[in-house]
Formats: sequence, structure tokens, C-alpha cells
Amino acid sequence: MKLSDVTLREGDQLPNRDFGIDEKIESARALDDLGLDYIQAGFPVTGTKDRRVLSELAGTTDGQLIGLARALEGDIDAVVDTDIDIVELFVSVSDRHLEHLLGKSREEMHAMLGTAVEYAHDRGAEVHVTLADAFRTDPEVILAVDGAIPTIPFLTLADTVGARTPRTVRKYLDTLGEHLDLGRIGVHFHDDLDCATANVLAAADAGVGKADVSVAGLGERAGNSPLESVVVAAGVDYELGFGITESELVPTCRRVLETLGEDWDDRRAVLGGTVTEHESAIHTTAMLSDPATMEAYDPTRFGAERRLVFGASTGTSGARKLLDRADVETTDEAVAAYIDALADHGPLGLAEALTLARKHLGEG
Repeated sequence: MKLSDVTLREGDQLPNRDFGIDEKIESARALDDLGLDYIQAGFPVTGTKDRRVLSELAGTTDGQLIGLARALEGDIDAVVDTDIDIVELFVSVSDRHLEHLLGKSREEMHAMLGTAVEYAHDRGAEVHVTLADAFRTDPEVILAVDGAIPTIPFLTLADTVGARTPRTVRKYLDTLGEHLDLGRIGVHFHDDLDCATANVLAAADAGVGKADVSVAGLGERAGNSPLESVVVAAGVDYELGFGITESELVPTCRRVLETLGEDWDDRRAVLGGTVTEHESAIHTTAMLSDPATMEAYDPTRFGAERRLVFGASTGTSGARKLLDRADVETTDEAVAAYIDALADHGPLGLAEALTLARKHLGEG
């Protein structure tokens, strides 16, 4: 499965956001260095900002750049004129969206999309297509659209309102897979039901070829499938790497958020500081022998740091292990004195706790 990052387009559509040109370019380069296959850096018909971003990035990245466009000639021109790699056309396919968003019949939508694809090809562009609200649309409709544009490298199905869960995603994709190659299907999930990461994993398991992700899930409403969560979950449980430089994942995601002026919760999966911090005496004692006792993965694999915290809650077993690691004799008196010292000086990280042991108990 290939990953397409949509942070710079979806995140910029959040209320009260207006990412700057320099910030978007710097973030795109950081994401490119991470090894992403595609970066959807903007929606150029919306204004000069995204046109400048795409134009300055054109021809300078290893990953392919994508510009979003409605199935309209003006939108297509706005992307093609920036000289980037791919035009991603999007069009509504569900009955609700056709009536209330697009205002067209299904037949008119087909004609509109066909004309737009042909026009983009005539302008020399590679074309990908996203079908909005696809997961609430009868599979026969998707098959009809796919049959009308068989040369498109990727046809992305969007769970536009975040209404699906892994079971229904897998069932839907398995049905489509009986009639088309899922390797040229992409997926785009929103996190309204808190299932966006799990839905990507279900799609990967089904054999889908591409998934949209964003740093920290930045995107409209509850956001999109978080890049960092998808990479870590797939790497740990699926042994699927996506060609990402794993050791740079957490630092890059944090740097992109800082560049864009975005905060993240300290308890956020993968990125948060407390996610890899342990203070419970039972946990830390076991982790001194084997960190995997209380970890789903080694955080250093993805560029984060493990932090074991010792202090008033550290018990006898933990104190003995710390003293032993510090090469201090573990007499009952030394253990008792060390527990008191930890209570007085803690909470301390592992290195600080070992220094305390050597300084106060190892000298004699």
C-alpha cells in the first residue's frame, strides 16, 4: 500500500486555519524526506497561496505531488499550470451528495467526470480520481464509474463523513474486489467514529493500493487517518513499512505540527510525551528487566524516547534493580535509604535515578 499525505490540504480547511506559504513548503519537504509516495499539497483553484506552494515544490521532491481539483476545466488548469505531477479530481457519487452538493443527476455526474478526465489527459496530466461519499454508495455505482475510466491509476473511495467501521469497510471492499483490482483502489477516511486508523488497516488487509493520511489526523471535523498511527500500527502488527523512514517518523510529525502552528495532546497516540512514559512501580520494575513487558513497541524504532520515572512510588524491587544497575551493593539498608532518597528527589528519569544511586549510596 502507498501513502498519500493530505495534511497540507485537509488541515488548511480546518476552521480558523490559514497555513502560510513558507510553512506549507517547509512541511511538504519534511514529509517528502520521510519517504511518502504522494503529497497532496493544496487545492490551487482556491487562491494564489496554493498555486505558489505547488509551483515552488514542482520538480523538487522525490514523492509525487498532487493538486486537488473539482471536475471542472478551471480547476484542472489551476493544477496543471503549477507543473506538478498529478491532478486529483473529486466528484460526489452518493445520492445525497449528488442532490444536495453537486446538484446533478447520476448521468450528468458521469458525463462531467468523463469530460474532466479527458481534458486533464489532453493537458498532459496524470489523473487520479476521488469519489466523495463512496462508502455510503451502492457498490454497483462504484463499478460503473470504474468501468468508465479504466485507465486511471488510482480510484479513491472516500468515507467523507466518517460513517464506517473496519467491519463494514472490509465487507464493502471485498464486494468490490470480486469485480475489480483493489490494487488500484485508494481510500480516504475521516475519524468521526474514531475508526480512521483501523479503517486504513482493514483496507490494507483487503489489498487496497493507496491510503490518504495526515499528520496527527489534521483534517476537517474529527480529522483523517493519522499518518503516525497508521505507520506504527501497520509496522508493529502487520510488518508493513510503506517505505517510510521509521526512525524519523515521530520527529518529523512533531516538526510539521510545530511549523504549521498546531498543538498536540501530550496523551496523543505515538506523538504524545506520556505515551512512552511509565511511573507505576509495578510497570517500571518489570521494564528494567524487559521494556516490552509494558510496551506495544520500542519507541526508539520510530524516533521517540522511552522514559521510566522513579520517585515516591518506587518499591523495594524497583529500588534493588536500580541499585544493581548502578553497581551499588543491594543491602537492605541501602535499599531503604535509596527509597527515601527517591521520595525526596523524585520524580526522576532512569539516568537521573542511577546518578542518585551512585552519588548518595555508591561513594562508601
